[in-house]
Amino acid sequence: MRDSEVTRLLSRIREENSEADTAKLFSLVYEELRGNAQRLMQRERIGHTLQATALVNEAYLKLVGSETPRWEDRSHFIGTASRAMRQILVDHARGKQTDKRGGDWSRVTLAEEFVGGTPGVDVLELDRALTQLESLDARASHVAELRLIGGLKIAEVAEVLGVSKRTVDGDWTMARMWLAQNLGPGATPV
Repeated sequence: MRDSEVTRLLSRIREENSEADTAKLFSLVYEELRGNAQRLMQRERIGHTLQATALVNEAYLKLVGSETPRWEDRSHFIGTASRAMRQILVDHARGKQTDKRGGDWSRVTLAEEFVGGTPGVDVLELDRALTQLESLDARASHVAELRLIGGLKIAEVAEVLGVSKRTVDGDWTMARMWLAQNLGPGATPV
């Protein structure tokens, strides 16, 4: 089973920090991470300078370039990769904002969680909202990040955070409502 192989590799990486194991881990989770990145970027304008593959590769480099990893299992790794992708998207959007001063920067699609007339949510606006939510309720913000960027299911988020599915469900409901109110027009909870 893939999940058990990922968990086994993560354990070996924690113990030995082997580049070969890290590369094998990346190959096992690559398609999942790329799917998350594609979902995030599916409604980007044509010719966008950051592609899903580049986003995943940058996230990987960020993850393996850090100190000895402490990932516990697949869900925890995907959650950490989600945070890295969020940071990369924000950095990219800020760079574009600086370059264009008011131009069209990165937008992410939240179609599964939000409906409305807008094709997506500005990545800087989403980051600002998640940061603001974090100051009010850190766990709900983390739940939203793991669901929206990481694409994790409720059970996987519960596993990452070490809480019950019911707790995550409540946090997710609150986070969706809060984000819908604070992300501007067009974003309303499902």
